[in-house]
Amino acid sequence: MTDPLAFLSGGGEAARMIRARDWSGHPLGPPKAWPAEFRAALSLVLNSPESMILAWGPDLHFFFNDTYVPLLGPRLPWALGARFDEVWADGWAQAKPIIEAAMDGRPERFIDLPWRLDTDRGAQDTWWTFSYSRVLDADGQVAGLFILTNETTGRVLADAALAESQARLETALAELRDLNASLARQVEERTADRNALWTLSSDMMLRCLFDGTITAVNPAWTEVLGWRADALVGTNLIDFVHPDDLERTGEGARQLSEGGSLTRFDNRYRHRDGSYRWITWAARPGDGVINAVGRDFTGERERADALAAAEEALRQSQKMEAVGQLTGGIAHDFNNLLAGISGSLELIQTRLAQGRVMDVDRYINAAQGASKRAAALTHRLLAFSRRQTLDPKPTDVNRLVAGLEELIRRTVGPAVTVAVAADAGLWPALVDPPQLENALINLCINARDAMPEGGRITIETVNATFDAREARRLDMPPGQYLVLRVIDTGTGMPPEIVAKVFEPFFTTKPIGQGTGLGLSMIYGFAQQSGGEVRIVSEVGRGTHVCLYLPRHRGDVAEEDPHAVPGAPARAAPGETVLVVDDEPTVRMLVTEVLEDLGYTAIEAADSVAGLKVLQSDVRIDLLVSDVGLPGGMNGRQMAEAGRATRPGLRVLFITGYAENAVLGNGQLDPGMQVITKPFVVEVLGARIREMIGTA
Repeated sequence: MTDPLAFLSGGGEAARMIRARDWSGHPLGPPKAWPAEFRAALSLVLNSPESMILAWGPDLHFFFNDTYVPLLGPRLPWALGARFDEVWADGWAQAKPIIEAAMDGRPERFIDLPWRLDTDRGAQDTWWTFSYSRVLDADGQVAGLFILTNETTGRVLADAALAESQARLETALAELRDLNASLARQVEERTADRNALWTLSSDMMLRCLFDGTITAVNPAWTEVLGWRADALVGTNLIDFVHPDDLERTGEGARQLSEGGSLTRFDNRYRHRDGSYRWITWAARPGDGVINAVGRDFTGERERADALAAAEEALRQSQKMEAVGQLTGGIAHDFNNLLAGISGSLELIQTRLAQGRVMDVDRYINAAQGASKRAAALTHRLLAFSRRQTLDPKPTDVNRLVAGLEELIRRTVGPAVTVAVAADAGLWPALVDPPQLENALINLCINARDAMPEGGRITIETVNATFDAREARRLDMPPGQYLVLRVIDTGTGMPPEIVAKVFEPFFTTKPIGQGTGLGLSMIYGFAQQSGGEVRIVSEVGRGTHVCLYLPRHRGDVAEEDPHAVPGAPARAAPGETVLVVDDEPTVRMLVTEVLEDLGYTAIEAADSVAGLKVLQSDVRIDLLVSDVGLPGGMNGRQMAEAGRATRPGLRVLFITGYAENAVLGNGQLDPGMQVITKPFVVEVLGARIREMIGTA
């Protein structure tokens, strides 16, 4: 797709300022609607190394390129797109007749025209060489004004100084011819002037050899660094440089030795009292020596460092505020869940003691419900932090959306219309299908809640290829992506709300109607899957949520990846499972499930004991292991060591999150699967039977 702002490409900082500005309400309208003549002229200006201005429209709205930026001074933050007479209000009286003549077709080139302006160096007399010429549109009408301008103040002043110097020289020569006898006195006076400059200057002046040997310093060295001239002459300049600045200083000296000059070079020099001062230098070589002038800017540097420290403290404060919000939300939700679990267990204990077993099932169901909600909460938190356990599979996202369409319609209700627009040639994605289903359902529920009076949800799937420039805009790596969009016609959100929607526990819903983890979970899932999620919303216009997933170039299995397994079959005689977990309660639960299914269970509490069993002659049909284990090895390392003597050993990892040591590059080896804590015992039994059955 052609970028309507392509004419800004390569335009540097000025082009970025145009992109960043909100042009709504501006007389010229948005950049994508600007006339072709305007865009062409502006592209020429933005990409020129010369200092250029383009004033467009009847009000001469002001545009400039990067070379012109230093000339704007205090106007820079607001000048872009403003009226010419506002930008240069202090010079308008002088500029107006020149502009009117140019607009009438009588352009003129001005050389070294004096002008008193407020520049980046403050209000002062300046000189300019420029030309104004009108820009015509396709109908031959005047559309704007093109200005090529260069400030010549430096040259004019230099020429004036040169002329003055030449005048003085001619006078001196005349005096020399006429007053030969006074030559010695004149030389003495000029020498005194030069010595006065050397002596009275508050800037540090230096002359040294290329090896750093100091040959002369002025008295300002004593004022700034405390060293007397006789203590410095003959010593090496490098001896006074801060150790951390030695390498940079040596590089600067090398540039000078090769004939280059340094207009600004900052380093630190040791004061006589042992402290260090920041000095900024201008230096150039000449006649076998280095001549340099330095100014102490320690105070400015310390103020800049203090400002940076204050900014870092503010960032840390904001970080701690976010942590506080996160921990507060977790504590609130978990305390509610723990109250339900502990209260139910206490009532079970009481009713059993009373012999009232009829009530026990109700309390067991309550405790199980609270524990499942706690597990869902931890999964959402892990998704937000990109540490959840994912089981990515090549997935046909169109097929997944089609499978959920009826469920989504029932969930959002009859007041909301659901439309699906699927790209028939959609690329596959490598994602965890249940997690993608959860993300899509969550987005549709959010969309429904944003349309209390009803509305329309559109679910779109498309392919997209992003080059480096577009990828930078989206803050993603370049490449091919499939895009899953959920678009609603709801109330929308203002920018300050959109900026916070991915924060954990942030919600705009009333208390008790939302956890604030839905979008943060989707954000974490997208990031962990190698993609991104972006939101565009406008109050009263609805919301677009785009989920970007990298293209997968493998094949997608035809079978339904979400088929519910039947009841697990009984074990065959002699089938044995090794259970390794440092938590006794987990080992007890897994062992109970295995024994109920007829398996022989062998327990080990750490990786050392588990590896001993794996290296023995005992029959092992399946290894069930925690991820994090004591004993010097984690579960993945123990399993790989066991496979050295038992090739093809089937391994089922049980974990609360996907540790790097287990998943490595994000993929489990063949014959390895993972199940997350907490788990349903029936699901665990079915997974064990499935893995042993495929051996």
